[in-house]
Amino acid sequence: MEELGISELADRKAYTLSGGECRRAEIARALAASPSFILLDEPFSGIDPIAVQDIKQLILHLRDRNLGVLITDHNAAEMLGIVDRAYLITDGKITLKGTPEALVESEIAREQYLGHNFELRRSRI
Repeated sequence: MEELGISELADRKAYTLSGGECRRAEIARALAASPSFILLDEPFSGIDPIAVQDIKQLILHLRDRNLGVLITDHNAAEMLGIVDRAYLITDGKITLKGTPEALVESEIAREQYLGHNFELRRSRI
């Protein structure tokens, strides 16, 4: 909990936590088992913009620790800004895969999901 900066949450009831605090506590719980890989399902969903930045910073920290992080999220702008590889899945099948830059340049990704005005913003957190 100390590594994630959430030691102050240790004695609080889960129902009193904000969305961002809850998300960080969920990640801390997953890390307690010392995994080599974790899955984050919609980590940017239901949290405020400040918490989104905190979670992105945490994900980058985990990556820098050589922990594998698999993210499923519909928030393409936030997710594509921090990942090394991305997959576009349509009807349960991988439609496209590659770097975020390659996906953003793909006409298929723009037509099916991103839209033609989508711009990739890499995080510098």
